[in-house]
Amino acid sequence: MKRNKLTFVAVVLSGSLLFSSCVGSFGLFNRLTSWNQSVGTKFVNELVFLAFNIIPVYGVAYLADALVINSIEFWSGTNPMANVGDVKKVKGENGNYMVKTLENGYSITKEGETASMDLIYDQATNTWNVVANGETAPLVKMNNDGTADMFMPNGERMNVTLDAQGMIAARQATTTNPMFFAAR
Repeated sequence: MKRNKLTFVAVVLSGSLLFSSCVGSFGLFNRLTSWNQSVGTKFVNELVFLAFNIIPVYGVAYLADALVINSIEFWSGTNPMANVGDVKKVKGENGNYMVKTLENGYSITKEGETASMDLIYDQATNTWNVVANGETAPLVKMNNDGTADMFMPNGERMNVTLDAQGMIAARQATTTNPMFFAAR
């Protein structure tokens, strides 16, 4: 009986070592979501969340964590968080992309190309903008009156209230056209 218990304990311990995995801390993605949660009210956070899902900021951060940063963390024991000036290589469907962290956003360049797309936060106007080919296009502007303006590809501005009803309207406007910002 004593031998059976010892064998059972040995098997359980061996299994726990063999079947464990290093998922990683997903530091970049968690830092991005923590920042979003500290931006303002839950309605402002929802607008930023929608904007960062439409422009795949969350997707790129998650992919960079899953493929690069967590692997570095596993092998080195430290998590290299994105610091200003850091460049991360992210593999996408159409090739590799270089994501550089800026003081006020991110710069994304396809490997082998010189043209880039920047996601820039303008603190003076409280606006997230896309900068590409020398042109700047606003995405979302937070207003002081408890509303936010979402800028549509056709140049129209959609004012949404920062409540559940405004979030439903914003979600409908962005989900009815999956290429919401791609036309820019």
